Amino acid sequence: MALKATIFKVELAIADMDRHYYETHQLTLARHPSENDERMMLRLVAFALNAHEQLQFTKGLSTDDEPDLWQKSLSDEIELWIDLGQPSEKRIRQACGKAKQVKLYTYGGNTTEAWWQQAAKVCKRHNNLKVINIDSTTSEQLAQLTERTMQLQVNIQDGELLISSSLGSVTFTPQTLQ
Repeated sequence: MALKATIFKVELAIADMDRHYYETHQLTLARHPSENDERMMLRLVAFALNAHEQLQFTKGLSTDDEPDLWQKSLSDEIELWIDLGQPSEKRIRQACGKAKQVKLYTYGGNTTEAWWQQAAKVCKRHNNLKVINIDSTTSEQLAQLTERTMQLQVNIQDGELLISSSLGSVTFTPQTLQ
């Protein structure tokens, strides 16, 4: 019998002083059986950093032709494609060809550094691609905030994030690679 996704309910209160975006989102996340808490929390960070009324989670890991999050226009064009991890050159090219803007959030410490050394040349060819790294210490700390029902407050100012919940808080600044 196949394993089913685990459902998480999240109240995400975002105060983004950099973009002047102040909103509370009621989210339902399905965590794929192969996904860990660290990756799921990074999906929430990516949502908070790009929050918009049209931004939504996709089928993610269970579908090869969709990103982790996307924002579509009313005419169904992909305005923003957000992926996590260390995608192949082919996936990067496809994403940049399908969407007006692509953001890639990498994590994983040393493996990210090795991936970036190889992928940097390909990434620099795409003007609509932004690559952001979350260091491994931060992603591990974010995983510690995971609960089945979460109330998270996210404050963003001058590129720095403060994410807090009843379990604690994490402060960090994502590193822009491109």
